[in-house]
Amino acid sequence: MQPIPEHPQATDGYLIVFAHRGDSGNYPENTMLSFSQAAAYDIDALETDIHLTADGEIVVFHDETVDRTTNGSGYLREKTLAELQKLDAGYWWTDDDGATYPFRGQGIQIATLEEMFVAFPEMWINIDIKHHDEKIINPFIKLIRDHNMSKNLLVGSFDTKILKLFREKCPEVVTAASLTEVFWFFLLTKLHLTKLYRGESPAFQIPETQKFLGLEIHLVDRRFVTAAHDKNVAVHVWTVNEVADMQRLIDLGVDGLMSDYPRRVLNLIGRDNNKDV
Repeated sequence: MQPIPEHPQATDGYLIVFAHRGDSGNYPENTMLSFSQAAAYDIDALETDIHLTADGEIVVFHDETVDRTTNGSGYLREKTLAELQKLDAGYWWTDDDGATYPFRGQGIQIATLEEMFVAFPEMWINIDIKHHDEKIINPFIKLIRDHNMSKNLLVGSFDTKILKLFREKCPEVVTAASLTEVFWFFLLTKLHLTKLYRGESPAFQIPETQKFLGLEIHLVDRRFVTAAHDKNVAVHVWTVNEVADMQRLIDLGVDGLMSDYPRRVLNLIGRDNNKDV
């Protein structure tokens, strides 16, 4: 496990390895099992997502509904924590196209963010706020401050309003660039006008390509990365699972890779002692 970086960027050539939803290529995503397995490697950060339950608890979970990963159904926001923790969070995990489901019945539960903070107090955690209701902000900030995690986090959200509110209420926590900031920076790179960029985040966390108005736009190229570095902004790319893609992005100079298979990244860059990945 790497020490927490002083800042969530590595424009000095160091590659940040993010375990996307934990070691989710090998274990059920966003579960304590997946996080624990990933944290045992030489990764730099755990990546996760958060939602608010019907009774005001914050859980680490990606989707709005529980259908894809558990044996339950329906919207997460309509269920209490007790109801959610009765579900099997490993129910649908498979790595052989459904021939087997090795984690069914193993007692794997949906975890709370507090559980994660308690289990990994020394770990850098990248958190994506998936919940679209502002009610999540105050309890989220309370958890951060109660557990002294302010310097351990990088927080982002696809919801620009949610991210803006979080920044206003919790300025001590570093945040990733908003969708609006990414869009304007990308546009300015094409116009060779990045000197006009006034974003407030030290990190762009983006996919390599993104659909916009029905068109697939290639976001990450050498010009984008160089322009970001000129502004002292790091470029973290998700979700990168194939070794060839990892190498290509590393060659472009990106600063971080988010992967469901973090050990593949570690093996590629020579930071994993066990090569069986």
